[in-house]
Amino acid sequence: MTLSRERTTQLLSQTRLFAGVGAEGLGRIADRITEVDVPAARVIARQGEIGTGFFIIASGSVRVIRDGETLAELGPGEFFGELSVIDGLPRVAQVVSAEPTTCLALATWDFEAVVREQPSVALAILRELAGRLRELTEAHHH
Repeated sequence: MTLSRERTTQLLSQTRLFAGVGAEGLGRIADRITEVDVPAARVIARQGEIGTGFFIIASGSVRVIRDGETLAELGPGEFFGELSVIDGLPRVAQVVSAEPTTCLALATWDFEAVVREQPSVALAILRELAGRLRELTEAHHH
């Protein structure tokens, strides 16, 4: 599956991680994206390894597994691998394709370049990660 730049930009705009990023920022990200086709049952990200990029699912689905337990299933528009890209630490979970899946991959160095060039991207990412942290924190208090 080969996505056009327009389709890639559209997929990025529908990803929560990039909510609030304008057309220019999305275009900069789209210019650096690599499309990756993954067959079913293939490890995309390995728990314990340092990540070199993060992924947005364009089609198909993946399972997020930590210590042998499935934590989540993700589908189109959802993303994974962003924590390791941001903090440079080993991945906290393994991600395996549940079916043939196409991902949009952004290498760490490209991710960092986009964040430097487009402050709106950094702000959108901070807001998404803060929202996730808030959900986890509030879940533990109820």
